[in-house]
Amino acid sequence: MHRPENSLLRQLPPEARQQLLDHCEPFELVLSAELSTRGKPLSHAHFPIEGFLSLVIDVDSHPPLEVGMVGAEAMLGSELILGLAATPWRAVVQGAGSSWRIGAQELRAQIDAIPALEALLQACLLTRLHQQTLAAACQRYHLIAPRLARWLLMSQDRSRSESFHVTQEFIALMLGVRRVGVTEAASHFQDSGLIAYHRGELTVLNRKALEAAACSCYVAETEIYNRLMKVKK
Repeated sequence: MHRPENSLLRQLPPEARQQLLDHCEPFELVLSAELSTRGKPLSHAHFPIEGFLSLVIDVDSHPPLEVGMVGAEAMLGSELILGLAATPWRAVVQGAGSSWRIGAQELRAQIDAIPALEALLQACLLTRLHQQTLAAACQRYHLIAPRLARWLLMSQDRSRSESFHVTQEFIALMLGVRRVGVTEAASHFQDSGLIAYHRGELTVLNRKALEAAACSCYVAETEIYNRLMKVKK
């Protein structure tokens, strides 16, 4: 059986990867746990193996809004390459799983010691910048249903499963819309046989149809990742 691993770490040369892992520790990603706090120093970087995180921003008294998602394709903490001591968002575990965790200071030391790691983190940070810019435009111009389809596809990609646990209230918060809008769109997808939803458990039944229903940002984001991370197709 194929053992799950982090895609970023897999891109490192074997010796460099082992050198970095020697300074990491396994860490359990507990659902709803916060791994970083907005405006405070990031104590650790994480390379998810299974499970995924939502990068959430709080503005004034408004509900939190998701501005990014991190799974086994990326990492939490690539901004440490810039020497930043604080993060602009909260990192919340959206899908339970596990990660490799490394202290912020130790990661900086390894960046200096491993040239391939520095180049990889630069690409990861640039990728996230492009993706978040795209997400801002998506939120402004695309309708709820296509955005919901995109979000479900992104969540399924990172959960590595046809099913994952999520509530409509949570989706509404992440998309920055009213719950009634999510309910209507999700009901349409369910009636059309694209998804099944029962007591917080969502299953993707027809992925191709869900991809067709998603806004263009899903494909665009994937292309950004493949191009900047130099992923071979």
